[in-house]
Amino acid sequence: MREILIAGGGYAGFYTAWGLEKTLLPGEARITIVDPRPYMTYQPFLPEVTAGSVEARHSAVSLRRTRLIAGTVTEIRNADRTVTVRPANGADREIRYDILVVTAGAVTRTFSIPGLTQQAIGLKHVEEAVAICDRLMTAFDQAASLPPGPERQKLLTVTFVGGGFSGVEGFGELLSLATAMLKSYPELSLDDLSFHLVEARGRILPEVSDGPGAWVVRSLERRGARVHLNTQVESVQEGRVVLSDGEEFESALIVWTAGNASNPVVHNHTDLPVDKRGLLLVRPDLRVGTDSEPVPDVSAAGDDATVPDLAFPVPGARTVPNAQHAVRQGRLLAKNLAAHLRAGRVRNYRHSSLGVVATLGRGIFQYKGIVIKGLPAWLMHRGYHVLAVPTWERKVRVPAAWITAALFGRDLVSLASVQHLREAFVTSEEAQGFGVSRASEETAA
Repeated sequence: MREILIAGGGYAGFYTAWGLEKTLLPGEARITIVDPRPYMTYQPFLPEVTAGSVEARHSAVSLRRTRLIAGTVTEIRNADRTVTVRPANGADREIRYDILVVTAGAVTRTFSIPGLTQQAIGLKHVEEAVAICDRLMTAFDQAASLPPGPERQKLLTVTFVGGGFSGVEGFGELLSLATAMLKSYPELSLDDLSFHLVEARGRILPEVSDGPGAWVVRSLERRGARVHLNTQVESVQEGRVVLSDGEEFESALIVWTAGNASNPVVHNHTDLPVDKRGLLLVRPDLRVGTDSEPVPDVSAAGDDATVPDLAFPVPGARTVPNAQHAVRQGRLLAKNLAAHLRAGRVRNYRHSSLGVVATLGRGIFQYKGIVIKGLPAWLMHRGYHVLAVPTWERKVRVPAAWITAALFGRDLVSLASVQHLREAFVTSEEAQGFGVSRASEETAA
């Protein structure tokens, strides 16, 4: 039985494994996914997780339907047909394969900005989205007990860095959450909130045209936010945000969504062919290599692969790294791998964009020259993603949560204490004197 190893359980990896599980016959091949997380994150729901509109677990789909090794691929040596895996616990191990699928995905791109790694939170994983939501709710609780002043202002100041889809959607949804929460905090007003979106380019949402992008900026500003275009962050030390235009302010919550970078294992720790950006060279049929020099039994898809865009009229174009392509590449890759095992014909990847849709606490949809804004686009966004999220169980749970929120309002309960779950236990133990006596016992021993 041939060993198919899938390095990465994101969109492309999940749909490749799922398709193979449904296509291959028992005993035809064994499929293994290597990923540090036991689930695939449905990233379009992360902005709504930050806003409490979607339950955190509803934005994740278990990978346990396939054989899973919980760990990180740290090196790929295709010459030996082995990968090195670093598990969460224990020593590194080598795993052999007959067929390799690289879908490791991209990582958050960061820069050497003072204070960034100490102060900022990303928005690529469920845990980060939950932390952002809880921190905002906790900040409201703390600010409501303070008099007006710098400390209160800092708690209610939110800064997002990065004007792509992930940043703008997260920013818009969190702004909606903050506005809704004011009804439960009579001590606070809209004037107390300070939301900043910082983008280095002269526009946000590069995936849409100039007109809709400008409309989103105006919509956010009408809701009380500030959008800083052509502006870079120079420092965030101790929560003090310093911008390149000279403006400075204190911010308790800083979210970094300024693009993606090549996965380190693909960029630096593989003998597979990569381009100058550190992305795998991929043929139209999703096999790694070039038209003249394919790499046998190795395929790739998703954000760490440069897949030719055959639907784009300009020769040499590559597919953009988004969910539309990753899902469809994964589905085609499963069919091609099954065809390869059975000596059948593989197909090239071709997909024309279905348009872009985003939730911003409002909504916007664009397909070529057609632009829809406001509530209709917001409903289209939700309808599309209910259809797109994997498994029928999720297709039922997510709309049920939306309906519940529409009837009863958002659930405004912060669980930030789970990030320090032993604090209450240790404090209780010390208050009763157990911590002191135990320390004395240990000293005597």
